[in-house]
This record gives sequence, C-alpha cells and structure tokens, in this order.
Amino acid sequence: MRRIVVSFTALTALMAVAACSDQAQQTGGATGAGYNSGATAPQRPTGGVMSEAERLAQMQREFQTSVGDRVYFATDSQSLSADAKATLDRQTAFLRRYPTVMLRIEGHADERGTREYNLALGDRRAQSAKEYLMAQGIQGSRLSTSTYGKERPEANGSNEQAWAQNRRAVSVIAQ
Repeated sequence: MRRIVVSFTALTALMAVAACSDQAQQTGGATGAGYNSGATAPQRPTGGVMSEAERLAQMQREFQTSVGDRVYFATDSQSLSADAKATLDRQTAFLRRYPTVMLRIEGHADERGTREYNLALGDRRAQSAKEYLMAQGIQGSRLSTSTYGKERPEANGSNEQAWAQNRRAVSVIAQ
C-alpha cells in the first residue's frame, strides 16, 4: 500500500511540475507571433499545429535576427575578433536560456586556396567558435562542427567584399 501512495505522490508532483513549466521550454524556446498562448502545442496563424521542422525553422530565424548566427574571420585566420566574441557571447546567453537547443557550427572559407586547404581552414574556424562557447560554459555535447571550405559561398565574386563575407563560421540550430 505504501508503494502505491509513494508512486501516486511522485506522479502527482511530476504532473504539477509539467503544468507549471514555461511555454518557451515546452516549445524548445520558440515563442512569439504565430503561437496560441493558451495551447500546449505551437499553433500556426491559421490554427493548425506547427510541425517540428517549422518550429526549428522559426527558432533559427529568431536566432539569426536577435542573436546573430555568424562570425567573420580575417584572411587565413581562425582567430576570433572582438565582434566575433560579442556574437558568440549572445549565442552563449541564448544557449543558457534554452538548454535543450543544440548547435552545429559550420566553417567556411573564401575561394582562394586549394579545396583541401579551405576545408581545413573552415574546420579550424568552426572549432575556434566551438571552443569559445565551451570556454563560456556550454557543454561540448550540445555543439558539433562541420566544414564546407569554399564549397558554399555566401557571396559570389572575386573581390575583397565577397571574400570577407565568405570567411565565416555559421551556427545552425540542430536536433
């Protein structure tokens, strides 16, 4: 009998905690326009339930606009500038606010240099951003890296303006 009472009490406590949780945590941190505040599942403006892919896409848009999803590097460098660190500090705050969110950090390079060199440089840039986030207290298990080298340019062109946009690390919300 005591076992039943203890089990019932534990179940009741669990249900109470679940009922009191923050909507931002229930939806993985994505809140705002398009959500029905009285519903337990995110809603589309048309009233339908938002799919997981749509929820992630909306969260990524919010991450890009309010936090900043990319940091830029100097030529042939993986060193973080003051601006890059400021962006990564905002990403740290976001990740602390939403402890279930995971990031994939993608390293990129401009078109100059060999494919192999740029893949390695992109990897070093992604690792540099990851290491900074980890130094700020973010668990490494929440962060992964990939490199694209010069394969996915942000800007087309063979000039300093295009190259500067392509020397980057981009953080993408991952599941």
